[in-house]
Amino acid sequence: MSRATYIVGGLLGSAVIAYVCDKVISDDKIFGGSTPGTITNKAWGVATEERLQAWPRTAGPPVVMNPISRQNFIVKSRPE
Repeated sequence: MSRATYIVGGLLGSAVIAYVCDKVISDDKIFGGSTPGTITNKAWGVATEERLQAWPRTAGPPVVMNPISRQNFIVKSRPE
């Protein structure tokens, strides 16, 4: 067997182990706890969104607070 086989196998194996650990610890909550109310409460999310959009801007035109998560940013192909 070549070294590449061991490297690819090791990478795949570590990815599987990482996924299983994440699933068991985060989703199955083996250490106890619960999902925070800030995530499960939809009214809290709406109120937070309204507050973020009402944030005062002083440096320029309004911008989206987190454009990466919203995927609505504009990529210009040429400078203006």
